[in-house]
Amino acid sequence: MGSYTTSSSSYDESKLLLFRQLFEKDSSTYTYLLADLSHPDKPALLIDPVDKTVDRDLTLINDLGLKLIYAINTHVHADHVTGTGLLKTRAPGVKSVISKASCSKADIFVNHGDKLVFGHLCLEVRATPGHTLGCVTYVTGDAPNHPKTRMAFTGDALLIRGCGRTDFQGGSSDQLYESVHSQIFTLPADTLIYPAHDYRGFAVSTVGEEKQYNPRLTKDKETFKGIMANLNLPYPKMIDVAVPANMVCGLQDLPSNA
Repeated sequence: MGSYTTSSSSYDESKLLLFRQLFEKDSSTYTYLLADLSHPDKPALLIDPVDKTVDRDLTLINDLGLKLIYAINTHVHADHVTGTGLLKTRAPGVKSVISKASCSKADIFVNHGDKLVFGHLCLEVRATPGHTLGCVTYVTGDAPNHPKTRMAFTGDALLIRGCGRTDFQGGSSDQLYESVHSQIFTLPADTLIYPAHDYRGFAVSTVGEEKQYNPRLTKDKETFKGIMANLNLPYPKMIDVAVPANMVCGLQDLPSNA
C-alpha cells in the first residue's frame, strides 16, 4: 500500500478549515494538513511531516493554493526523520515548531497553554509527556469560528486503541497515564482523535471511544504500568538515525549552508 491522501468526513464541515490526513507507509506515520480557507493568504500548517513525503506534501499545498507557515512536530520521533527541516529549505518563510520540553532545535518553542494561530484559527497546546518528555497534543480551538467538533492531534501519547511505548527518551508510564487522563480524556467525548501512527488500518477515533475501549488506558494506573512494563518491544530500528536527526529539525546530514 503506497502513500495516500484522505480527508475525513467525520469532522464538522466548516467552510473555514481545510483538513487532510496523509500517510507514510514505511513508518505508518500520519501527517496532517490544516489551513484557514477564509483568510486571504490561506495559511496552512503541517503536523508531523516526514522527510520521505516532503515532495508529496508541497505538491498538495501548491495544488490547493495554500501558504505553508508552520511545520510542527508533536515530539522528537524515533521511527522516522522529520520533514520540518527540508520543508524550511523548500518553502521560504516556514517556521518549525516543537515543544520547549523536547530540548531540540526549532524556530518556535511551545509550552502548555500556548496557542498557535493560523489565520482566524488556532491550535491549543496541551503538554502530554510520558511517551517522551517533550510530547504535546495540539487541539483545535473552541471559539465559534472553529469546527464545532474539536480535533486532537495526539502524537504518540494516545493511539487508536493503544498508546506510545514508554521505555526510552525519558518515557514514563506513570506520567503518560496522567497526561492522557488529564489532558485528552477531559476533552468532550465527541472530540476526534488523530494520532501520529496507526498499524492496523484505523484513521480516527474519539475521546469517548478511547475512554471506553482503549485496552490499556481504561485500566487503573497500576495495571496500566504493569502492562507497559511487560510489552517486551524490540529496540526501534530507526532510533539511532531518527533521534539525532530530529533533535536538529531533521537536517543533520545537509550542508551547513542549506
